[in-house]
Formats: sequence, C-alpha cells, structure tokens
Amino acid sequence: MAIKASFSKQIDALIADLGAVSPATQEAAVARLTVAGTRAVERLIAAAASGNDVAARAAAWRTLEAIGDERAREPALQALADLDLDQTLAVAAAGVARVHVRGPHGASAVDRLTAVLLDPTRADAVRLAALRALRTLDPATIAPILASLAGDPSATVRAEADLRDGSTARGVDRPATVVIRAAERGLPDDPVALRQALSRSGGAVPLPLLLRIVERVREREASAAAAGREEWTLARAAAHVALAHRGSRLALYDLRESLDASAVPLPVECLEALSLVGDASCLEAIAAAYARARDAWWRQHLADAFRTIVAREKLTRRHAVIRRIGKRLPQTLLDVWSGAGRSGRSGRAGGSGSGKSGRAGGSGKSGRPGG
Repeated sequence: MAIKASFSKQIDALIADLGAVSPATQEAAVARLTVAGTRAVERLIAAAASGNDVAARAAAWRTLEAIGDERAREPALQALADLDLDQTLAVAAAGVARVHVRGPHGASAVDRLTAVLLDPTRADAVRLAALRALRTLDPATIAPILASLAGDPSATVRAEADLRDGSTARGVDRPATVVIRAAERGLPDDPVALRQALSRSGGAVPLPLLLRIVERVREREASAAAAGREEWTLARAAAHVALAHRGSRLALYDLRESLDASAVPLPVECLEALSLVGDASCLEAIAAAYARARDAWWRQHLADAFRTIVAREKLTRRHAVIRRIGKRLPQTLLDVWSGAGRSGRSGRAGGSGSGKSGRAGGSGKSGRPGG
C-alpha cells in the first residue's frame, strides 16, 4: 500500500508539472507520465477536462495521445464536440482521436472528426487537425471527404485537402499511408522510401505508430546485410526526428542504447533528435560515445548535443548526472562542458549543414564534406 500511495503522489506531482512555466519541466512531466502509461490515464483525463490552464490541459491531451489508451477516446470526442472549447485544446484532443481512428471503435472517432472537418464555423486550426487525423485512413476511405472540401469557404482547408501531387489519382500511396502500413502491417522492402515518407508525413502519424516504426526498423537493422544496414539506420533516424519535432520522448531509450552500442558514428538526425528532446538521462551515453570516438566530426556533434541539452535543462556541475560523468570521464567532461549553460555553437546537432540525411553537410547519402 505504501508503494502504491507513493506512486500515486508521483503521478499527482507530474500532473502538476504539466502546468509548469518552464517548457523543459513540462516536457519532462509529459515524458515521465507517458512512461507511467495506463496507470496515469484516469488522472490525465481529469486534468485535460478541468481547470483554466490551457497549456497544462493541452499537455495532458498530448500525453494521452502518446499513451494511446482506449479510455481517452470518448473524452477526446466529447471535447471535440464542444464548440466553445479553446482551439489549442481542440487540436490536442484531435490528436488523441487520431490514435483511435483505426482501432476497434474507430467509427465513432471518424464520425466526430469528419463532423469537425466539415463544419465551416470551426477554427481552421481545429479543422486541419481533424483532417490530419483522418489522413491516417486509407486513401480510398478519405477520398470522398476530400472531394467534398473542393468548394470549402476556407482557402487553408481547401489547400490542405488538395492532393497537389495527385498521388491518390495515380494509385500511389500518400506518405502517411506508407508509414502507418509499415507500423501496423510490416516494413516495406525499401528503407529509402520509408525514410522519405517519414520525413514528409511524421507530423500526421500517431506517436505510438512512430515508436513502433523505431522498434520495427531496429529489429530489421539487426538482421540486414551489411550493405543495406545503413539505409535502415537512416530510416530509424528519420522516425526519431519525427518524434522529436512533436516534442515526444517516447523513443529516447533507443537513442541512448544506440549511442552505447554503436562503434561508428550515428546519422546526424539522431543527434538532432537528442538536441531537440534529450534530457539528463542521455548525457552519460553521449559522454561515453565522445570518449570512445576518434572522428573529429562525430566528437564535435556529440559535444554540441551535450551542451544543448545542458543549456535547455538548466543543469549545473552539481547535478548528479554531471557529477557521475566527472568521476568516470573527467577529461571528457572538461571537453564537452566548454560552452555548456549557454546556447552552444549551434542550436541543434545539425548546425548549419545542408540538412541532408546522414552526417552533417554530407555530400553523399551519409558522407561528410570532402569524403
């Protein structure tokens, strides 16, 4: 009983942190509540439905989206039906509904999202959130809904609904469909196509499915021939970036484990993801990778990621993780700490490189300049 009471207090404290002024504190609470999973669902639903703090309530909905528990479906649909609901909250509730459109009770989610999408009195942001949620359905299913938007009074909604690349007409799957099918049915044979689909549609795919992509691709990498393994690694890195740009820490464990296990530099996208959402738990893995590395490019990007996390999380030399690194790897800490607490040399691991997949500024698919 004491353990249960203690855990309950932890959940309450984390839910209180959803309303923190510090974005880092709020995101850490979202991540830890996501890990708590189903045990936190009921209190998250209550937090999302009550109070005046819009940011805290939206964070609660985002956490429920990441957990993907069926209990959140009906509260999210009820929230979407509230015409007076703040649009930030409505958008977040649509994210929860999106997780369930392909589930056993998906019909109710599809009906509610369709009603929101087709209602011209709703804010464009809310309608677009509903549309992106519906795009997780097969193209043939959503085609009649898209066709009905051809004369919509909102130019923004018309533009979003317009299949500018003509993919459905040509029978070619939309990027989000490629990703969802890979998560739910199995990976395609072409890792490059999957990576491109992730880059184009990561913002429209439910977070749990992106996590499933990370896990599926990691398994494929382990069994892939050496010649094709790098492309699968790049696909997994693209999934990490998609999660990170959504503020999700669901797959941080995979980045930490990859740093610990890899004998060669990882794609720069992995460090981009770490720079965006990494927390104190990632620093020891980054420092250990730095200590092992002999590649100057890799060491610099590891140091930049370390400094970015330290600055964002406002960590000091007195933090327990920093002290452990100092004891185990004193020279590494001296090297990577330079500039920590400030913004660092670059805002994210990629610096000012070209943004291509693979190592920063790569002239090939994963090479460095002059490689």
